[in-house]
Amino acid sequence: MQRRDFLTMSAGLLAMPPIEQLYASVHQQMDKGTAETSFDVIVLGVGSMGSATCYHLAKRGVKVLGLEQFDIPHELGSHGGQSRIIRKAYFEHPDYVPLLQRAYQNWGELEEMTGSQVYYRTGLLYFGKPDHLLLRGVHESANKYHVRVDGLTNEAVRKQYPTFHLPDDYEKLIEPDAGFLTPERSILLYVEQALKHGALIHTKEHTLDWRKEGDGYVVRTDKRTYSCQKLVITAGAWASKLTPSLASKLTVTRQVSAWVQPKNWDAFALGKFPCWTVADDTQPGIYYGFPVLPVGKFGGPVGLKLAHHSHGSVVDPDTISRVPTAEDEVNFVRFLQKYLPDGYSAIHVIKTCMYTNTKDGDFVLDFLPDFDKDVVVATGFSGHGFKFASVVGEIMADLAMTGKTGLPIGFLGIKRLL
Repeated sequence: MQRRDFLTMSAGLLAMPPIEQLYASVHQQMDKGTAETSFDVIVLGVGSMGSATCYHLAKRGVKVLGLEQFDIPHELGSHGGQSRIIRKAYFEHPDYVPLLQRAYQNWGELEEMTGSQVYYRTGLLYFGKPDHLLLRGVHESANKYHVRVDGLTNEAVRKQYPTFHLPDDYEKLIEPDAGFLTPERSILLYVEQALKHGALIHTKEHTLDWRKEGDGYVVRTDKRTYSCQKLVITAGAWASKLTPSLASKLTVTRQVSAWVQPKNWDAFALGKFPCWTVADDTQPGIYYGFPVLPVGKFGGPVGLKLAHHSHGSVVDPDTISRVPTAEDEVNFVRFLQKYLPDGYSAIHVIKTCMYTNTKDGDFVLDFLPDFDKDVVVATGFSGHGFKFASVVGEIMADLAMTGKTGLPIGFLGIKRLL
């Protein structure tokens, strides 16, 4: 499939309905109701990974139930916020690149199947000192898997991206085929396709517990009790509450994103301004951001979005404070004034989400021990998981139905944490 960017998308995609219309359509299908309680597979959590899992299972003819404690989509977990970066020159570890290649393919298939665009090719800038993990990791993955990453001179950056103020000793790179995904739309589209293939999905239904019973499993919620032969746990920040053996191995942290009012809106518009990352050598982690997205197509919030990829305070997902703090705002303002001074005139919105972190920052895609390959878990995405949702759903369906997958997930096994 030939990839589309914002400037060349087809008339059909330009005319796609706003996300509010898609939301209404999907929920009309979900709200039909059913008295069924016995299933082949139950998926706990229908967010990023769970929505794709429900689709991949239903497409294979599996009788599947998805249980979501909130609405679909929602802003109480990890997937809210309008946009997520997708890239292949993966600085975290080159072993992720084959999974990313499959993820790109699966996102393309979702677009073709639904006629809705979820991937936008904007290019992704990488800025930082050459010895920083970000830059070293980008080069390592790009070299091993022949991912196109172009170097930029200081003069080229000043000419092409004059909004950035960067030290001369920072390395400057661009990955042309990177860009962003739209998480809420993607989740709704996967849910819609799952429903069309016969899945049942319940919202606002809280899972209380599950247990093995006979040769199957029983799931108890605040509304009903269900039975199944296989169980998939894709519960995001609540995964540790549903997998006691992992509770001490997963750490949930509070994270924030901001939307700011730029001084010059046009300079940061989609189609003119790319996605970007900056490794500020005076701060932990990495700052990253997006173009200003037109709310008529993408929904809110309004403004130039940025975030700080660095672990925040440890929280319980049921009691997390979602109130922005003065420290949250100061962190973003300080960064913008240093690197993107034309990008800031005022903070518009600050939103809170959560990371579910493993000790090594890598995912867990595996069977839960002691359940005979009947219980599969996808968790610990550590703040860099959404771009993989399209392939994680496929992997979860593989593991649940065949006990194995042909995709390379050996480095994401659960035993390394136990």
